[in-house]
Amino acid sequence: MLVPPSAVLAAFDDAGSRPVLLSGRQGTSWFAGDVVFKPADGDLEELAWQAQIFSQIPSAGFRLARPRRAADGSLCVDGWCAAEYVTGTHEARRWPEIIAAGERFHAALRGIPRPAFLDQRFSRWAISDRVAWGEIPASEFPYVRHLPELVSALRPVTAPSQLIHGDLTGNVLFDSPQPPAIIDFSPYWRPTAYASAIVIADALVWEGADRQVLDAVTHICDFGQYLVRALIFRAVTDWIFSQEEPANSTAEDDGSWACAVDLACQLAVLRDL
Repeated sequence: MLVPPSAVLAAFDDAGSRPVLLSGRQGTSWFAGDVVFKPADGDLEELAWQAQIFSQIPSAGFRLARPRRAADGSLCVDGWCAAEYVTGTHEARRWPEIIAAGERFHAALRGIPRPAFLDQRFSRWAISDRVAWGEIPASEFPYVRHLPELVSALRPVTAPSQLIHGDLTGNVLFDSPQPPAIIDFSPYWRPTAYASAIVIADALVWEGADRQVLDAVTHICDFGQYLVRALIFRAVTDWIFSQEEPANSTAEDDGSWACAVDLACQLAVLRDL
C-alpha cells in the first residue's frame, strides 16, 4: 500500500503530521494535518486546469475539496497530489440529496469550456463512457452482459453537453448542518442528466434501491435514455476491470443488474417518467 512519504508531507507543509488512511475514496487517500493526499491519477495539465476552475467556482449550496499547492507552488510532488480536507461521510440511501448537490455543482460549472485533455484519456472509465455515447462501437465488447439489450434501447438525446462530475455516488459527503461536500472530481463532457443517471444506476445495482429511487429524477425529461447510457458505462467498466484484474473483480452478475436493465429499457421508450 502506497503511503505518502515524509518528503511529500513536508512539501505541503504537513511535515509533523502522521498520515491516516481514509475509508472509501478507492483506498488510496490519506489524511494528514488539514490535507488529503492521493497518488496523482491525471497529468499535470489536468491538475492545473482543475486548480484553475475550482478557484473560480463559488460554493453555492455545496463545499469543494479544492486542490492544494505545495510550498513551491507545485500541484504534484513525487507522484502525489493534495486537496483540502473536507469533513463528512458518504451516507447510504441519500441519493436525492446527492443528485441535488450534483445539480448545484453543475450549475456552477456551466459555461466552462470543454478541456482538450478529455480526448487524451484512455482509462477504463473513459473508454466505457465513449461506448455509452456511441463513440466506440459496442460490438468491440461482445462479452459484456446486458450490453446488447441496453444498446438496442438507445435513442438520440438533444440536451446540450457541459462539464459534469461523472462519479458523484460515493463522492458527495454529508456533515450537517454544512452543505454537502463534493470530492474526487471526475470530469466528463456530457448532459447533466447523465451524471444523475449514474447515481441512479449505482443505487439500483449496488446499493439496494428499488423503483422508488426514480422519485429523485422526475424533473428530468427522457430520463430512461440517460439511465440506459449510465448502465452501459458501468457494465463496460466492470467488464474491463474483470479482464485487467480478475482476482479483484466484483463484476458478478445478479438480480439487481437484471432488474436495473429491465427498468431502464422500459423507461427508454417513454418521453419522460
